[in-house]
Amino acid sequence: MSAPTSQASGTAPRGALREPALIVLEDGLVLRGSAYAATGRTVGEIVFSTGMTGYQETLTDPSYHRQIVVMTAPHIGNTGVNDEDPESHRIWVAGFVVRDAARRASSWRSQRELEDELAEQGVVGICDVDTRALTRHLRERGVMRAGIFSGAALPAGAENLTEQATEVLLDVVRESPEMLGADLAREVSTEAAYTVEPTDDHAGDPVATVVAVDLGIKSRTPQQLAARGVRVHVVPQSVTLAEVLALKPDGVFFSNGPGDPEAATHEVDLLRGVLDAGLPFFGICFGNQLLGRALGYGTYKLEYGHRGVNQPVLDRETGKVEITAHNHGFAVDAPIGEPSTAPFEGGRYGRVEVSHVGLNDNVVEGLRAMDIPAFSVQYHPEAAAGPHDAEHLFDRFVRLMHDHPRTGAAGGPTDESENS
Repeated sequence: MSAPTSQASGTAPRGALREPALIVLEDGLVLRGSAYAATGRTVGEIVFSTGMTGYQETLTDPSYHRQIVVMTAPHIGNTGVNDEDPESHRIWVAGFVVRDAARRASSWRSQRELEDELAEQGVVGICDVDTRALTRHLRERGVMRAGIFSGAALPAGAENLTEQATEVLLDVVRESPEMLGADLAREVSTEAAYTVEPTDDHAGDPVATVVAVDLGIKSRTPQQLAARGVRVHVVPQSVTLAEVLALKPDGVFFSNGPGDPEAATHEVDLLRGVLDAGLPFFGICFGNQLLGRALGYGTYKLEYGHRGVNQPVLDRETGKVEITAHNHGFAVDAPIGEPSTAPFEGGRYGRVEVSHVGLNDNVVEGLRAMDIPAFSVQYHPEAAAGPHDAEHLFDRFVRLMHDHPRTGAAGGPTDESENS
């Protein structure tokens, strides 16, 4: 477990009484603002999310672990927070940057104020910042490390941007860990396995059993499978292949998650074992990057990534464009032309095609293995608060498991698959 990146020391007062705060980027950009939520110090990779709604889902998405999130929508906090919308048991962002913080929530679903929730969980934030200018800066320079400083974390002279004070803060930012090479899935994964049963409207035996490897899974993912009659065993990132096979799954799922896929050597080895066992596989986001690496492709860091709920993606098989939810800073380096043989061990896994492409920048957004039952997408088909264009991919996974029933140790169908 890495050292914490946040050091909260208090709670920011509201309205005109707010204390000063600074956000400092590693390239030397310094912006003034006001303390928001917890006061103190936090550092992380600064990224921006283009979603106009769904800030509670963003905050509780484990994929944002060790990242400071800039919201491009100007008004944040208007709908408060509730107990129905979180994607995990806590807020994961390292810091939060908003332009106009809502003074009071005004939604019938609100149970608490957003700022109170952030402060209670020790999230250091900043408001009254020109988030449009900051986002444009990140689009031009690329995402980088940054820090938010307020309260006791501001050294003498920092509010006046004296050279000595800002150099102190810059040193803090530049000494913080980078995202390249970061192995973070183990820091957000569940500590103990648990099971999500099919929903009540699917009486009788499950249509399939899936092992979902939690690399930063969102709560709606097993819910989507359960709504289709699937029993889901959610297991920790550290799970072994033997433990996966002991659950007798009809398919295996790899979730979204934070970090550099190049550092996830255990997960890649596990996935190759799954593919060698002939089990149907579906991966999203981080799981898509890991499938790419398991097949022998490389991955690379995007300049500023894709984050938000309005990303257009082309399904190359159907020709349809889907509006999708994204949160990724890395991508798979695979050829977008005709299907080609996957490079791992002389083509051990056969032919692969790039199934989906991002229309904003031509980034690989999905892979489909043509000779083994495996596919993945780089985005979130379970997205909340939306869009829902890609939810059909869970149906595709169920069909894939039905078309490729689990085989026993001798290579023949098991009793369970014969009777399913």
